Amino acid sequence: MTVLLRMTVGAVALLASASLAEAADPARGQELFALCQACHTLNGENGTGPTLKGVVGRQAGAVAGFRYSPAMRRANLVWDDANLERFLADPQDVIRGNRMPFDGVPSAQDRADIVAYLDQAAK
Repeated sequence: MTVLLRMTVGAVALLASASLAEAADPARGQELFALCQACHTLNGENGTGPTLKGVVGRQAGAVAGFRYSPAMRRANLVWDDANLERFLADPQDVIRGNRMPFDGVPSAQDRADIVAYLDQAAK
């Protein structure tokens, strides 16, 4: 694939994800977040997974008191909307070797809705 073609494909993907984010529904994201609540909280307390309170803008693997996998501790990643969306799509692809037993959210719209909810609720 030529560099120009890769850049074009990347730009189209970026525009598509920006459009989804604009159309994201945080109320629906809250409903979808119920799946996440089996392991994660938004109240500041760690569960099976780390709390997601304050996740947006936080360095991956940085919640005090949570025992992260070595892969997550080494991840050089800040949880912004784009990284959250990518991680929700395929956690192992984004951070290989992380311990989260989750295959991902296949729907781009569902991911956008969950991230929109986290943007509002995880503060």
